[in-house]
Amino acid sequence: MAGYKEPGFQDRVAAAAQARERALARLKAKPPIDPQVLADRVAKAREREEALAKRAAERAEAREIAKAKKAEVIVPEPEPEPVPEPTEAERKAARDARYAARKARKASR
Repeated sequence: MAGYKEPGFQDRVAAAAQARERALARLKAKPPIDPQVLADRVAKAREREEALAKRAAERAEAREIAKAKKAEVIVPEPEPEPVPEPTEAERKAARDARYAARKARKASR
């Protein structure tokens, strides 16, 4: 029994050329598309594109309406009045209160 023979470069080139010829022959053998069928396909494609464009326009309009409603609902909150800085005496009183509370906690243990 003969072993497997690896195809050489020339063999591969010839096989590719034959395959190309067979594919070309199949394409040439196909009947041409009927003009009526082609016109129907073009019309359907045009209808599909118009429907897509209409849907996209409706979606864009819905987004704009939603954005406008959201802008109406959002009312800016008034800014809180600024808290005045405590005076030196107020800071000292707060510091003394914290100190006294810490001493009371330590003493109650």
